[in-house]
Formats: sequence, C-alpha cells, structure tokens
Amino acid sequence: MSDFGIGRAGGTTVIALEGDVTRQQVEAVVNSANETLQHDDGVATAIVRTGGRVIQEESDSWVLENGPLDPGHAAVTTGGMLQASHVIHIVGPRYGESEEPDAVMAASVQAALNAADSHGLQSIAFPAIATGRRAVHATAATRAIVAAVVDWLESNPNTLTEVRLVGLRRKEARAFAAALEERLGT
Repeated sequence: MSDFGIGRAGGTTVIALEGDVTRQQVEAVVNSANETLQHDDGVATAIVRTGGRVIQEESDSWVLENGPLDPGHAAVTTGGMLQASHVIHIVGPRYGESEEPDAVMAASVQAALNAADSHGLQSIAFPAIATGRRAVHATAATRAIVAAVVDWLESNPNTLTEVRLVGLRRKEARAFAAALEERLGT
C-alpha cells in the first residue's frame, strides 16, 4: 500500500492511496452496490468474499425491510469478518447512462458520510466508485468523489477524523491524489 496524497477538510484528514479497500483499518468501508444489494460484481464481491456471507444476508434483510436502495441513500450492515465494523452500501452513478452522474455521485457519497456520522464512526474508506466495469475515466469519477467528500466535510460538523480514498490500481490512486491536490491544494 502506498500513500499518494493527504489533506485536511473541515478538521478531517483525507488520504488518497493505492490498496485494497477491504483491507483498510477503518470503522466503515463503502460498497458501491446495485439497487438490490446483490453483491455479485467488483468491490461488492470482494467485500463479501473477505467479510463473509453475513454481509450478503444482512443486505438481503435490509432490502426485504426497506425495498431497493435508491441512489442518494445508504444502507448499513455489519462488516462481518472485515477489519471494518460496518459496510455502508450506496448506489453510484452509471456514467454514460445516468443523467447528471456527478450529482448522483455527490448524493450517494454524502449519504455514506451521513450514515457514518449518524453511527458515530471516526474513519471511513471509499473505493474508486464507478471506475470498474461500468467505467468512466477514473479522473471524472474520482474528482466527483473528492468534491463530494470535501464539500460535506467542510459543511457538516461530524465525528469523522479520517476519510480514505482507496484506488485498487495505481491509476485510480493517482487520480484521487490529483483531485485532492486540485481541491485542497495539498
């Protein structure tokens, strides 16, 4: 794992790095999920593979009780066997399919941050949402994530002391770092 960038927003440390989001030592990991919380692709699969079937079971229960997860909202489950005690599930945009994908990204990222704060959590890790199979160029997605994180941290008193922006590949980590530097001048 390599650190690529660090900054502060609203009193919270924001770190851009390369690594596996499922291996982060944080209280919550964000999962870019589908509306039915069926964790059968990308980061979602890795989270269930590492954290255990209980995450899928809790996700199924959440959907039975609440219905499909809409963009701009968050569902919270335990982290199972992950180092993180919580998984915060959000539905990210589908660049090229969604109208106003940056607005969808902002609403979903901010829903995850609201969920972390409402649970009194101090640390959270975001993967490079929307850069996988339904891909957009990593720069657009990471810029939207960084903007949403920084805007929320600067506008909301909260419990978070650390936000990690984790790119599985070097390209994503560097895109996070560049967006962080652009936004915070770090």
